[in-house]
Amino acid sequence: MGLVVALSGQVGGAKLADGLARLRGADLAAIVNTGDDYEHLGLHFSPDLDTLLYVLAGIADPAAPWEPEGESHAVYEMVRRLGGPDRLRFGDRSLAAPLLRTAWEGADRRLTQITADMCRRLGIAARVLPMSDEPVRTHVLTDDGAVPFHEYFTDLGCEPPVRGFQYAGADLARVTPEIADVLDSPELEAVVICPANPYHTIRPILEVPGMRELLRKRGAPIVAVTPIVGGKALKGSAGKMMAELRHEASAKRVALEYLRLIDGFVLDDVDAHQAEAVRACGIEVLVTQTVMRTVEDRARLARAVLDFAAEIRERKRAEAEQT
Repeated sequence: MGLVVALSGQVGGAKLADGLARLRGADLAAIVNTGDDYEHLGLHFSPDLDTLLYVLAGIADPAAPWEPEGESHAVYEMVRRLGGPDRLRFGDRSLAAPLLRTAWEGADRRLTQITADMCRRLGIAARVLPMSDEPVRTHVLTDDGAVPFHEYFTDLGCEPPVRGFQYAGADLARVTPEIADVLDSPELEAVVICPANPYHTIRPILEVPGMRELLRKRGAPIVAVTPIVGGKALKGSAGKMMAELRHEASAKRVALEYLRLIDGFVLDDVDAHQAEAVRACGIEVLVTQTVMRTVEDRARLARAVLDFAAEIRERKRAEAEQT
């Protein structure tokens, strides 16, 4: 078996990455969005990284995978009692990663190194790779100006209409040596874009200079899985953002966001009627159940995605031999 790379973020992305890890273990490398990172009380919070760590380690709260299971909030309550900010409710166990991340970054350790150390201590075999060691912050453009995504999500409750996005710092970010190594590996078998918001989760990864070129360099099939099912996002605000950007809130629209990057797109059964429209864009299509309610669902979808990628790879190889 070869190496599989997943572009991941949010809960849906973590679930599919977990399914892939159950099949491939150390042969999975997950490139994770850090554009939603933020600073609070002087600490570096990285929600997508931490969600993936908790899920892959099997310690995530089933109802709130961005927190460890058995979370409590005694520190938050005391901070609030002492006059600290109360707008962001954080958990006691959830503070451990930001505390260590901030301290270790202060000691000049790279975010990639810090994350790898956390993976080892949590018993995670897969490689979890931040999209860059340099800070990139996604800003949401609204009628009142640009606001950091965290502020848009937490303080504004995703209410202001979205007019666009900016990826502050992306022009100065660099692909890490670890990401370059996996994407340039002759063992690279497939790239999977996990189901996540294409604007504030996947796009920041793609905005890192050189990332798109590396994803395509080895010619491995790139397959994206829809985060939109039946015209709605299972989690998050992707559907709302699409409508406010004057796009159709549909799985097909997600496929178009990745046009000229992906080879294949995975639709949910309920959106099977959109398959031909996606194929008309030159993208191969797999229709299957994409909703992951159980651990078994994660592994089943991961297997279907990898089988789909293998079919695309063999078809491309046969076409190349005929030319």
